Amino acid sequence: MTTAAPAKTQYEAIIGLETHCQLSTETKIFSDSSAKFTTEPNTHIDPICMGMPGVLPVLNQKVLEYAVKAGLALNCQIAPYSKFDRKQYFYPDLPKNYQISQFDLPIAEHGWVEIEMLDAENNPVRKRIGVTRLHMEEDAGKLVHGGSERLSGSTYSLVDYNRAGVPLVEIVSEPDLRSGQEAAEYAQEVRRIMRYLGVSDGNMQEGSLRCDVNISVRPIGQKEFGTKVEIKNMNSFNAIQRAIEHEIERQIAAIESGERILQETRLWEEGSQRTISMRIKEGSSDYRYFPEPDLGAIEVPSDQLDHWRSELPELPYQKRPRYETNFGLSAYDARVLTDDRDIAEYFEAAVAAKANPKQAANWIMGDISAYLNNERKTIKEISLTAIALAELTALIDANTISNKIGKDILPELLTQGGSPNAIVEREGLVQISDSGAIEMAIEAVIAANPKELEQYRGGKTKLLGFFVGQVMKQTGGRADPKMTNQLLAKKLNA
Repeated sequence: MTTAAPAKTQYEAIIGLETHCQLSTETKIFSDSSAKFTTEPNTHIDPICMGMPGVLPVLNQKVLEYAVKAGLALNCQIAPYSKFDRKQYFYPDLPKNYQISQFDLPIAEHGWVEIEMLDAENNPVRKRIGVTRLHMEEDAGKLVHGGSERLSGSTYSLVDYNRAGVPLVEIVSEPDLRSGQEAAEYAQEVRRIMRYLGVSDGNMQEGSLRCDVNISVRPIGQKEFGTKVEIKNMNSFNAIQRAIEHEIERQIAAIESGERILQETRLWEEGSQRTISMRIKEGSSDYRYFPEPDLGAIEVPSDQLDHWRSELPELPYQKRPRYETNFGLSAYDARVLTDDRDIAEYFEAAVAAKANPKQAANWIMGDISAYLNNERKTIKEISLTAIALAELTALIDANTISNKIGKDILPELLTQGGSPNAIVEREGLVQISDSGAIEMAIEAVIAANPKELEQYRGGKTKLLGFFVGQVMKQTGGRADPKMTNQLLAKKLNA
């Protein structure tokens, strides 16, 4: 009698993200140097961000406003009393040898972010991810290694202090994520929210948004967490997902081979598609936090908090179900349209001008988005107004013009603007819906193509599309497509 093999252990991942989001203020968090991104090194610096002796920091009021608004948008509780702390560590890009951050009394805590993913049938699956805290801090500078992309192998290093003192909020999630896909969607949703608020551009290429991933695995059913590993400075959503998927496999393989998982910081190596060890992870005691003596406590008056709350826009997770319910859009359409605030507002303005919601959505997600991508423009930079888009959809709905004519006049509308009605009248593009006129065009096309007619009647019925195309050509694309198909089929099958 053979003994059954033991069941293979099933594991689950426990994932949390620390998202560093650069705030779009004009100046730095504690000084009046410009916080704008520039490629010219060491041009946006001053004695405060350089850590010169005897200089004192002063909190930028806009940083506090943006941090509070971000906390409110993440459904956090705003602290009535918070403070700054010194986080001690030495690194060449940190001029003071400490970072001003927030430790035990952050500005915001206990929030959540709703993520939405689509299942195999494109139905929305929503999940709330807890937000532990949001706190303010200053960024460090940037090291540029010569001779190698990293410190290892480089022959020299240069320091650019432009980023030192740039304001950040760090958003720490609860360990509620279970897959690379969920983590990538959470990071994208956080960026959407920050962009909707206008508090950050979320530009990952310029370092405006960076994520550290904390990940461990454990057997399903086990309550205790496994040993946590941090993957540092992820700067693309695709990389976040791939790094997590790789790390899950690496940790499971290590556990099953009896290898001990170290609590460490690792880096994602894009070329080899793997994580590599960077250093053993520090604990909070290693940073020797203590209250920042040069900055006072922060208290946000309730009336100021109410004012900032009243300025929050409708956020993506609030728009998506409304678009599905009020406008009859699919979950996919709602996700695409709400990804960018300007596009969502453009769509809503078109619908307010009586545009067919589904038609407006199709135009925006199709031809208009293709134009924006090709020309590297934003929706605010085109000449086609939302009112003109509504006018265009009305012309198509009324069968005044065909969808093809709409596409033909779109380039002029995008680049020069104007009224679709006026263009149609000027160019004589009104759709031909008179059956007699269409039948005359059909007679001419059939007479000109006797060979194709014989082939069609011999069984090549796919040639119907050829005849439709010829009729459209004959009428300058103005024949009513539906009527043309019906009359052609009747004539060809006679």
